[in-house]
This record gives sequence, structure tokens and C-alpha cells, in this order.
Amino acid sequence: MWQSFYRMLQADMHKSCMSSCLSAVLILILYLPVSAVAAEPGTSAAALSPVVVAAPKPAEESLIDRKVYQVSSDLQSTFGSVSDVLGVIPSVTVDSDGLVALRGDTHVLILLDGKPAAQFAGRSAGENLLSFPAENIERIEVLSAPPAQFKADGAAGVINIITRKNHAAGLHGQVQAGAGPQGREALGTTANWQDGPLSGSASINFRQEVRQVRRQSTVNSAASANTPASDSQVLTDETLHRSTPTIALAGEAMLDPRQSLNAALNWSNRGGLRTYSEQTSVNTPGVGITSAASRFSIGHDPETDVDARFGYSRKLAQMDGTLDLSLHQSGSHQHEHYDYSDRALLPGIDNARSSLDLFETHTVTDVAIDYGETVGEQQKLKLGYAFQLDNYGFTNGAGTFDPGSGAIVANPDLSNQFQYRQRLHSAYASYQVHFAGWTGLAGLRAEQTLTESFQVTTRSYQPNQYFKAYPSLHLDHALSDNDTLSFGLAQRVTRPEPETLNPFIDREYTPNLQAGNPALLPQITQSLELGAEHETETLRYGITIYGRHNRNSATDVTQYLGNGFSLTTKANLPRNDAAGLEFVASARLGPRLDYSASGNLVYNQIDATATGQPGLQSSTGLNIKTKVNYQTTGGDTLQASLSRVDRRLTPQGYFAAVRLVNLGYRHPVDRQFSLLATISDLLNEQRNNRILNTPVLSADYLRQVGGRVLYVGAIYRFGAGRKTEDSSKFEYAE
Repeated sequence: MWQSFYRMLQADMHKSCMSSCLSAVLILILYLPVSAVAAEPGTSAAALSPVVVAAPKPAEESLIDRKVYQVSSDLQSTFGSVSDVLGVIPSVTVDSDGLVALRGDTHVLILLDGKPAAQFAGRSAGENLLSFPAENIERIEVLSAPPAQFKADGAAGVINIITRKNHAAGLHGQVQAGAGPQGREALGTTANWQDGPLSGSASINFRQEVRQVRRQSTVNSAASANTPASDSQVLTDETLHRSTPTIALAGEAMLDPRQSLNAALNWSNRGGLRTYSEQTSVNTPGVGITSAASRFSIGHDPETDVDARFGYSRKLAQMDGTLDLSLHQSGSHQHEHYDYSDRALLPGIDNARSSLDLFETHTVTDVAIDYGETVGEQQKLKLGYAFQLDNYGFTNGAGTFDPGSGAIVANPDLSNQFQYRQRLHSAYASYQVHFAGWTGLAGLRAEQTLTESFQVTTRSYQPNQYFKAYPSLHLDHALSDNDTLSFGLAQRVTRPEPETLNPFIDREYTPNLQAGNPALLPQITQSLELGAEHETETLRYGITIYGRHNRNSATDVTQYLGNGFSLTTKANLPRNDAAGLEFVASARLGPRLDYSASGNLVYNQIDATATGQPGLQSSTGLNIKTKVNYQTTGGDTLQASLSRVDRRLTPQGYFAAVRLVNLGYRHPVDRQFSLLATISDLLNEQRNNRILNTPVLSADYLRQVGGRVLYVGAIYRFGAGRKTEDSSKFEYAE
């Protein structure tokens, strides 16, 4: 049976590649005629000012089912990454590894233009968020209680990254270039054009940086029946060279007033030289140092990501309705290769050389059909069906240098192959209605999930399937022109990441080993929130009370194996609840000064008995953010932001608090040319500090990044666009 399943997986991957090629051909067919469009004759060469626009959209907008944040006003978005932009948005936090949390919960579904992106899922998601350029982002949508038209994944909610769209006729765009210490470069150009029924955009970006990372771990274990008490220490200094070119193409053609075609293609490549040196020692009380070793590693970890999509939209003549069809495929392919030189200092044994190859592929293919209809002026109906196929492949190949023959001999203890496939059938219905000052949006999403995991090395095959419906409800009530009450209710699911189901032990960073758990269950979450908001032209503030009840949430569990080695795996918790109070405030204090502030006071309670901890554990923390903008009489813009993430509870301990300070300065030379300087993590406190404290094990894991990043550069805007449509137009269900 396992052989037939393996052949089936290979066939699916082959079909996925074929569909990706087909999507690319369709995109090129649509793109070629658009690329010939030139600037309209007679258009002015003056561009919009980078600071003042004719009809500015609010930096933050509250809609019935989401918060929308315009990011162009944040100076970090010019030379920064997606993680820099997310880090200043209320409710959202990003740690030094690029791990995103929403209201303190890391189970977040990240979408790119409403679709799942392979590069933002799995173990490389954080690295890609740290490298993906933010310059092409138009806005960020945060949905803490997502409606039915969104996939039910992401217990904490959905973060939808919306790229820039063309809303003006003619040819226009910008070029930006920035540089900083340690070989940092950020270069990019974007062009948009529209001529009659054809429109398109193209952007090319390149980012380069050298990142210094220090890992420190101290593990103290009590004596057990199998191992004596010991203290172990590991110190690792790592240097990562990162080069990330990206290309994005998009086009749209209006076939007639009722029909349109659209297509987009995004390509990126991330990687570079990766080296580290490691020192390890183990001390046994009463005996002294019993072992000490050093390791040096050099390698590369290139990753290529491709995202292709094609869509067709038709307005129906007989009714006020729209039919949308979409085909989308996103693929991520990574190959890591490392060579190791090991030297044992105590006890004295021969030196050793080895190598490790890690292959990871992830392909997402989805097809969707959506129908929306407006009934009168008060009601909206939306129906849809989607099919999604996820294919994952993980291969570890390790070898040891044989000094006798001079060849690399395969090491079966470190070599492994794991395959995973998931098929997801989804259908949803949502209904929006206005009545007596109220707006209601109710929805129901049903999902049939079929998964198959195959541990090729051990020939272990494990299928699973389940069906579940996920309801959602949103209510808004306008108390006045300036005051609004809101209510949100949703049920969500967090399916285990495929790599967390693989029981094979990952030894990339010895002696801190990691392994998955094939028995992990999906997490089910019920969320509830109640908010109030006051908004005028110069002042906005609001408060939200929320609660989350999680069942079967997955968590890390670390155990000591002896001789300095620890193993971290996954386990389900029977209960993990959170409640909090979130506040936001922003105001314009005169014509030149404005500020925004937000905070999240959160209470967490964990039932950690499944990890061997006694009883319930709880904690309370306060996360805060603030940003100040000041514009001088000469048009210069000064910007400062501060964020602090309080410590976060885990079943075996906690993550320590983190504080970040960012600064930015922009000087407009004229209406087209600007100079810009930014500093992120001014205090150099970018770190991830995990503390373990159990009756048998205490540990301190610290990952610190040389986070202070300086960029100095320029922006040049060319061409001029005549606005052809209201870019702030919003449809409640995308």
C-alpha cells in the first residue's frame, strides 16, 4: 500500500508543476499586450508628494469583520521587510525569528492577497517574513474573528497582506535605493500603467544583508534513574548572508463592461552562505567537566518561491450579482547543505567530519468559485466553494567522512524521508443585512479534511479525515455618527504543521534536538469579542474585550536526554484559555504632530498536566506600542515608534519580555525626489529568550540577533497617474 501511495504523491506533485506552468503561460499571454502601454501624452511629470496626497485614506479603518491598516505612512516600509511593517500594527507582534502572534497567540493564518502562500507557512515562514520586501505592500488586514469566506485555519485569526494595485491611468511608479552597514542593500523599482481596458504593474526588488545570531543555552537537570544530575552549556555564533531578489507581475483586462480577466506572478529567491561555530560542555556535580566539544559548520540554504494566480470575474445581467473564478498555485522549494567539522576536547577522541542535506518542498494548489449578490440596498449574500491540495516533502540525507577511504559514508541514523498530503473541500455561505442602525454579518463554513502522512524510511502510513462546520457572527451598531459598538464570534481550527507530525529527530543544531509527534490533534478555538469605538476627523480611540477557549492546542515539550542533549517535541494541551482587554488611540495634535498608541492586557491560563506539570498555570501581561510623527515646516518627517511585548506563558516556563525602538526621517527634495534614513531596533534588543522551569529540568535558551539595522537611501517617483476609481472601495467579502 505504501508504494502505491508514494507513486500517487509523485503524480500529484507532477500535476502541480504542470498547472504552475499553465498559470505562468496564461499570465504571460495577459501581460504581453499590457507591457506596451506608454505614458499618456500630455500628462504632467509631477508626481504626488510622498507626504501629502489629495484625498488621504485613514491610516486605520474599522470594518465589520476586520481592521485595515494603510502602511505607506510607515517609513520602515520603504527599505524594511514584511516583519517590520507587521511589528508596528496593533494586536500583532513579531519575534526575532519572524514568528507572528495575534493577541499573544502564534496560531495565525497569513495570506497574500487573500490566498495561502507556501513561503509563509512551515518552519521557513519566519525567515521569509524577515526577508520579504515591504515596499510593495498597500495595506494589512487583521481579522481576529474571520468571516466564513476565509479558510478556517488560524485559531488566533487571519493576517491578509494586500499588495499594491493600480488605480490610475497612464504610466507611473517609483525607484528606491538604500544601503547600510554590514553590506546591507535595498533596491527596487515599481511601474504601474493603465490604458483603456488594460492595466498592469511590475516590480523588481533586491535585498541583501548579513545577520549575526548568537545562541546560548544552559540546561540543568536533576538526577534520574538513568542519568546523573548535570549542567550543560552551549554557545553558538552564527553568520547568515542573505540575498533576496523578488519579481512581481500583475495584469488585468476588461473584456467588456461585465467581464474581466486578471493574473499575477510573484517570484523570490532567498539564501546565501551560512556559517556557525559552537562550543559545548557538560559538567557533573562532584565530578567536574565530563565532556567538551566544538563544532564548525559552513553551508548554504537557498529557497525559491513562486506564486501564480489567474482569475475571471463576470457581472450577471439578470441580477445584481458577481461570479468569480480563481486558480492559484504557490510553491516553496528549499535545499540546505551543511558541512561539519567536530572536535571532541573531553574525552579525547579523533576529530570527525560530516555533512547534512535537507530538502523541503511545499506546494499549495487551490481552485475557488464565489458568487455574491446584493439584494436591494440592505442585504448581501455570498456563496462559495473551494478545493485546496497541499503537498509536502521532507528529506534529510546525512553522511560521515571515512578517513580510510576518503569518502562520505551515508549515515542511516540521520537520513529520513517524510511525505504529507492534505485535501480540503470547503463550502461557505454568508449573509449581511442592515436594520435599525445595526449591521449584521452571519456565516457558516463547512470543511472536509483528508490527510495522509507517509514516513518513507520506516514505511509508516497514517491516513486521517474529519468534517467540521465553523460558524461566525459579526454585529455593528452605530450609536451616533462617531460612536460604534461591535461584536464578533467565530470558531476556528489550527491543523498541525506537517513537519510537527514527523517523528524523525532533527539534529541540525545539536545538542538541542527536535522531533515531531504523529499523534498531534487539530486545535479547535472559540473566540468572542466586544468592542466600542469613537472616531472623528482628528481623534480615534477604542476598546475591545475578548476571550478565546482552545482545545487540544499544540505546545513544545522539552526533556533532557543526558550527556548535554535535550529533545524538544510537541504535545496537545487539554485546555488553553485567554482573555484580554485591548485599547487603541490615535490623534492629530495640530497640523504637524500626530500619534498612535495601542495596548493589550492579556490573561492566559494553561492546563499543562499533559506535559507533567501540576495543575493550572496562569499569567498576566501587557503589550504596548506607540508611534509619533512630526512634520516640520519644510516638509521633513520625523517618526519614532516603541513596542514592548510582555513575557508569554508556556507549559514549562515562559518567554521573556522584548522591547524595540525604531526611528525614521524623510526629507523631500522636491515633489518627486526624497531622501530617507531609518533605524530599526535602536537599542539592539532583538532576542528570543525561552525559560524552562520544571521539577526535573531548568533551562535558559537565548537567541539574540544583531538587530540594529540602519538604512540611508533615496526615493524617486516618476510619471503621473490620473485616478480612475476609488481605491478605498471595499467589498465585505473578498
